[in-house]
Amino acid sequence: MAQEKTMWITSRSHYGLITMSELARSYGQGPVSLSYIAEKQRMPMAYLEQLVSPLRKAGLIKATRGQRGGFELILPPEQVTVKQVVRALDGDYSPVECVSENYVQGACVREDECTSQFVWQRLKESMNQVLDNITLADLSREPESVLQKVGSVVEILSK
Repeated sequence: MAQEKTMWITSRSHYGLITMSELARSYGQGPVSLSYIAEKQRMPMAYLEQLVSPLRKAGLIKATRGQRGGFELILPPEQVTVKQVVRALDGDYSPVECVSENYVQGACVREDECTSQFVWQRLKESMNQVLDNITLADLSREPESVLQKVGSVVEILSK
């Protein structure tokens, strides 16, 4: 029996979503310090510091300096998708190179007779649709409501 392996979600995306969920829970209440998030979520402060830069560059969060400074969402949690966060931290998701946005036609010697490329393209589209249909507002709610939303998207995709 083959050993199960994890696929495409990096620790950057994982911790980034946890961080953004904390900011979503505090939306409208002012900046949240990274030290608060690090302590509450038991995450390394140095790692959190690395995550905020790409999130700021993507226009998802803003920083406030000073004693009561920290980070906060620019948009309401209902308007920020998991896909936006993952893309800001790790770029576009593709399970294999030949279905990535940066793929150069002809780079693969099997391109003309590939029998599995459609599988990877469909997986990419399905994954992107799921990530695009879950918002930070969803993540800041109870886990069951997020699972219901994911389940409904998966049902739609399987039809």
